[in-house]
Formats: sequence, C-alpha cells, structure tokens
Amino acid sequence: MGLQTDIESLVKSVDLELYDSVIVNEGEETIFRVSVISPEFEDGKRKSVSLDRCVELTHLISPLLDVTPPVSGEYRLEVGSPGIERKLTTLDHFKKSIGEDIALVYDGKEKLRAKLLEVDGKTLRFEGEDGVVEINFDDVKKAKTYFEW
Repeated sequence: MGLQTDIESLVKSVDLELYDSVIVNEGEETIFRVSVISPEFEDGKRKSVSLDRCVELTHLISPLLDVTPPVSGEYRLEVGSPGIERKLTTLDHFKKSIGEDIALVYDGKEKLRAKLLEVDGKTLRFEGEDGVVEINFDDVKKAKTYFEW
C-alpha cells in the first residue's frame, strides 16, 4: 500500500473522508497538508470537522510519516478542513461538492456561479439562473466552492 492509501485508511478509521493531501512550500517551510471532510450532512450542508478530530487524526498520521515521510528533509504536518470556500481541482473534489454553490471559469473566459447537481463521468451538471448547464470537466480552467454570506 502507498502512503496516500494508508492515510486514507486512517482518515476513514475516524469516520472522515480524505479531501486532499498536498505538499506546499510557504517561505522556507515545507508543509504536508492533509485536508479532511465529514461524510455527514445536516440541513443539506456538510457537517464541519472539529479541531479535536483534526488533532486526533494528526496523532494517527504522524507515526506513519515517521516511517514513510512524504518528502525528504524537514517538513511540518498540518491536518485540517479544506474550508467552506475551497479550490476544486479534481473530479473527486467535484463529486464531494455536489449540492454546493460553485464559481468557475471554463472554455477560456466563460464564468458560472451555480449549484452543482451531479457529476456523470466527466460531465458536470449545474443549476444556474438560466436552468441546467452541462460543462465538461476538461473545459474547467478554475473552480471553487463559494458561500453566500
């Protein structure tokens, strides 16, 4: 099993879903960032992930990284939620965002703000002001969830 699969198993063991894991450089520091989401919904919205659950998961993942480090050299582990407004870069991100409001740029400069209804293969279906809009995932240039405050 690979590191990603092992991390996903640990995340599932605490009843969460792995959203993403990335290595980022901020200044001189390297960070291995693990983002998790709750599989549960309340009032049509995904439940939040508590700080206590992130700490618990950090304690589970840390020993694994001692054996199989994600990068060579010094790094810091960060476990948290990707946030209410987050980038969508993979089909899996879109699948985990069904029912949420999405802002995206596609087909060059076309912009859309709409609710994601469905992901069918590479077809993304949105409910917008002008009805249902279908966009091919490969045409998406930039996308993120957004929250109406």
